[in-house]
Amino acid sequence: MSLDQPIAFVKHQSVTRDAFLGGRLTLSQPSHGFRAGLDSVLLGAAVSLGSKKLLDLGCGVGTAAFVAMTHNASLLGTLADQNEDATALARSNADENGLGDRTTVLLANVTGKGADRHAAGLADNAFDSVIANPPFFTDGTLAADPGRAGARHLDATSLDLWIKTAAGTASAGGEIIFVYPAQSLAPLLSGFTQRFGNVTVLPLTPRPGEPASRILIRGIKGSRAPLTLLASRALHEAAGRDFAPEFDAIFRGTARLVW
Repeated sequence: MSLDQPIAFVKHQSVTRDAFLGGRLTLSQPSHGFRAGLDSVLLGAAVSLGSKKLLDLGCGVGTAAFVAMTHNASLLGTLADQNEDATALARSNADENGLGDRTTVLLANVTGKGADRHAAGLADNAFDSVIANPPFFTDGTLAADPGRAGARHLDATSLDLWIKTAAGTASAGGEIIFVYPAQSLAPLLSGFTQRFGNVTVLPLTPRPGEPASRILIRGIKGSRAPLTLLASRALHEAAGRDFAPEFDAIFRGTARLVW
């Protein structure tokens, strides 16, 4: 929910202040272009409580990472994005929510060459959990807004670079979790099964009996365990706009995603 009117920000952008987790988090994000929502909350809520070091690739304003860090008071977060305005907002959001001492924000192209990522401070084999909500894989027309287009569109080759970076930065035994549109599962699943074991896929449907609209996928670096396809879960009740109890609790900040 939006808490106030847009306020001035660097480079004449405007931002809104939005509440997440039932008000446990209040984050600034651009009023136009890509805006964090349910996917970011689900991604953050899916991180294992045993994790000590988290990397959020393409963090935007930091929503997913801050959700995970709110659930886990000992979790240290490293947030990486190539957008300078987004990283500035992420730093501000960390400080304003009392997470600044546990947060490192890096200006980095997560699909760039290894040397460039290292120079930006992105370490290899360093994180218990690596999460991402990559740009959508699509063959459609790009959005009119350049920021939104860059944040929401990706080809299969570029998507694989996200997975490759996640594999390189995760520690041995670390978890890699992505949230993605269900219709683009094929390239994502291919990249995960090539690099990780114990891959788990959770399909999410809008309502019971409907096709999946998004998926959560998790792989474990170094594991040889087989793939698991979980039963789908519905975000909403069969009728109306209410969330199903499991997801209502997640979005209110009173529960994590157990999967």
